[in-house]
Formats: sequence, structure tokens, C-alpha cells
Amino acid sequence: MTVTIPNSLEAMQKFSETYAERTGTFFCSDLNITAVVIEGLARHKDEYGAPLCPCRHYDDKANEVASAYWNCPCVPMRERKECHCMLFLTADNAFSSTNREIKMETILEAIETPEV
Repeated sequence: MTVTIPNSLEAMQKFSETYAERTGTFFCSDLNITAVVIEGLARHKDEYGAPLCPCRHYDDKANEVASAYWNCPCVPMRERKECHCMLFLTADNAFSSTNREIKMETILEAIETPEV
């Protein structure tokens, strides 16, 4: 079976890897968390045109995208290296791994919805 990978998912994977490398941060030790966050960023990029943080509640997502505060990398991440989603973690974080790469297969496995 051939799986079509959305361009946005691949773009968010590459962005996440590049940003982690550039900022000296690492992915979560549980790569399922990393995968789900990347998928959420890709979904928001498709729906709203920007990778809005998928780990927060918003009353009006379109308005939040326009303000750009929570667009990844969000202001707390850019200013203080604080990532609510646990996508980009500093080395001293208890949940940090030494990974700055994630395979597309890992992302796809983590986001698959089991059939009912």
C-alpha cells in the first residue's frame, strides 16, 4: 500500500528538525509526542495557513493565527526556549532526548487512527 504524505506534514517535519538543530534543542524522549505535535502543526498550516501551536485551546483559531503569538515557533519558544508542546526541549529537561530527527514512518505510525 502506498501512502501519500501531505506536503505540509513533510514541511513541518523538516522545519522541526532544522529548528531543533539551529536552536540546540531536542525532541521529546517519547517520539509519539513529537509526531503528534508535528501532525497538529501541519493540520493547522493546512487549515489556517500557519502552524498554530496544536497543544492549546483557542476560542478563535483564525484570530490567533493573525496575532502570530502562538504560531510555531511561538514567542515563548523564541524568547525563552519554552515549548508547551514538548516539541523543542533543552538538554536539561527531564523529557528531552538526544534526537533532532524523526522519520516520516514514525510520524505516520503515531498518527494512524485504529479502525473501529
